[in-house]
Amino acid sequence: MLDELQIEFGSEMLLKSAVWLTLRESRSSFQIEGEVDKKDRIERFADVLHNFTGQGEPPLDQESLAMLQRSILGEATSIRLPGIRKSPVFIGQTVRYQEVIHYVAPPAEDVTGMLGGIRWFLARTAGQSSVMRAAVASFGFVYVHPLADGNGRVHRFLINDVLRRDGAVPAPFIVPVSGLITRDAQERLDYDNVLDTFSKPMMQVYAGASSLEGPPVEYEDGISSNFIFNAIDEARHAWRFMDFTPHVQYLGGVLEKAIHQEMRDEAAYLRNHLRARNAVKEVVEMPDQQVDRVIRSIEQNNGVLSGVLAKEVPYLARPGIWEQVCTGVRASFGVDAPRDDNGLDAEIKARKNS
Repeated sequence: MLDELQIEFGSEMLLKSAVWLTLRESRSSFQIEGEVDKKDRIERFADVLHNFTGQGEPPLDQESLAMLQRSILGEATSIRLPGIRKSPVFIGQTVRYQEVIHYVAPPAEDVTGMLGGIRWFLARTAGQSSVMRAAVASFGFVYVHPLADGNGRVHRFLINDVLRRDGAVPAPFIVPVSGLITRDAQERLDYDNVLDTFSKPMMQVYAGASSLEGPPVEYEDGISSNFIFNAIDEARHAWRFMDFTPHVQYLGGVLEKAIHQEMRDEAAYLRNHLRARNAVKEVVEMPDQQVDRVIRSIEQNNGVLSGVLAKEVPYLARPGIWEQVCTGVRASFGVDAPRDDNGLDAEIKARKNS
């Protein structure tokens, strides 16, 4: 899948972008779930992507899911028993103090068997289309919703996990699927729409079968819920026999755009950033960390030398020096300006040095 990028940028440049892409994918995954500015969680999920993708058996049983969930959530969680849930779960939102239910997942007693079905599917389709396998495994997982928390992140993790296992995307690369989904409103709408291809018709059929009116029950996994779904037996055939055609088509398009747009843009930016570093050092020698502050300052201050930077590096205030630096940096980025990634560079450096 990455052959064209390797030809354009070379293997070394792509490898340098791998850490960057992993951290950005983690941040975007939290953005999908409406959680931003959670640096410790973002870094923790980035570590999961780096350390667990394609390793061991697919995370589709109690032991592997418990380990993955603990790694993603950390210790600050109310879940008493990590791994496969023991409680009912639904996807919904509160609108004017009323719970609106968008999807009901299979009952807890069916989850282990359904995960076994996904494992059987992956074993049976070995050697076939990696896109098809990744789509069925990841979307099948999210519809089963086997965890009390963390299902969305594991769902998107599974896309890269299957691609890595199949050799479609080699280590250490992570395809920025979440990054593409959060790129603009239309991409996010497309993601929501493909999820709705199963959930919306199902909820139309079983409208009125859900209840949140009784007293809450505390389940083994520590979840307290008063949710009841009264059509479990009638709905089992729907959960067991899903049509994943739209999901395969959707993921194929997402992977193509993520590789040829998102990954290409990141590799191009990194290449240009390294060129800009060299351009600055041709004018004045300084450590990379300081050079990066210069590059960010050019972007943030529209090419005007800030008083803070002039005080930190007095040589930059000499006649003509700052102009040379700005010219070199802008030439390195061509028509694209350098960008401010809100501390992402610092996070990447911290991960490299840890």
